[in-house]
Amino acid sequence: MTAPLTIIGSGMAGLGLLRQLRQLDPARPMTLITADSGDDYSKPLLSTGFAKRLPPSRLAARSALEVADELGAVVRTHTRVEAIDATARTLTIGAETLPWSELVLATGAAPAWPFTLPEAVDERVFSVNDLDDYRAFHVALAALGRPARVAVIGIGLVGCEFANDLAAGGHAVELVAPEPAPLPRLIPETLGHALGEAFREAGMALHTGRTLVRLEAEGDGVAVELDDGASLSADLVLVATGLRPRTALAESAGLAVSQSGIHTDRRLATSASGIHALGDVACVDGVNAMYVQPLLASAKALARTLTGTPTSVAYGPWPVLVKTPLLPVVALPPARAPARWRLEGEGRDLTALAEDEAGRLIGFALTGRCVRRKVELARAAPPLLG
Repeated sequence: MTAPLTIIGSGMAGLGLLRQLRQLDPARPMTLITADSGDDYSKPLLSTGFAKRLPPSRLAARSALEVADELGAVVRTHTRVEAIDATARTLTIGAETLPWSELVLATGAAPAWPFTLPEAVDERVFSVNDLDDYRAFHVALAALGRPARVAVIGIGLVGCEFANDLAAGGHAVELVAPEPAPLPRLIPETLGHALGEAFREAGMALHTGRTLVRLEAEGDGVAVELDDGASLSADLVLVATGLRPRTALAESAGLAVSQSGIHTDRRLATSASGIHALGDVACVDGVNAMYVQPLLASAKALARTLTGTPTSVAYGPWPVLVKTPLLPVVALPPARAPARWRLEGEGRDLTALAEDEAGRLIGFALTGRCVRRKVELARAAPPLLG
């Protein structure tokens, strides 16, 4: 019996690759293994569902069984791979040893919490990184039977998107972060302050320049204690302090990894023969771009490689569209620190152009009505991975 091409992970990367592969090779045996439910859903929708009061079932396009039937693959849900033998080309799952012909690691990234969660509040503190997480947080919100007081820890992309969505859904939101303004890794501080002003105008409280000291049970809620002595009262806490590539399985198998992810070349090949990686877990030629367009490009290129046409992936100058309707934001972060940011505009309609020493455009950030310039500026910017 022919060993299957095996994919570990059922997020947008794993399922996207499986679809691309099936278009190119309808007959090859394929297996997808996932630690979660395996439902097919769009991850970007997770941070838009609370304003619309969407139940988890509305976010899932199809179940794992429907995916298996549609794509003619074996799909194993709620299954954790314990070890990879790169030499024997096998996986260990409990007492099982499963062979594979080629292996793809699409294990994604996990929330990186900067603190240890006290047991007394573990049912009130959440991260939302997949559909199962969304289900849990949705249940907790619904159980209150009223608008919630939610403390969001972190003001990066995920924290800001969820804060905007929760506030639009009628919940009282407070944000906490050590940085001075929202989206510090995407946009200059001036533009971040513009977003912060829009948040405050909508009724949110921002505790910037502040660090979480501890979480303690407080009645049916949580006391969020900050480094300035302030204590916030929340029903629920949403932690959005960044993501860390899930590299442990690859590292234990002897693959080259770092904090940036599993190292691959432009063809998504890892340091072990027959093993590839893509998505949030993959550091491709030194770049880990945890956004949708690089992921889709990687899936398309890898599908061609695995079906006999070696293909290198390239990332264009693809801007990030931040889902904050209170103030639209689009950013193309420069790959290296710019010599200067050139600011244009007024009020909350701002353009920031990242330039190198020669005055060449290497990135940009836009807010408000200036987001309409995204296509024009992207055409003038260098590719992320050319």
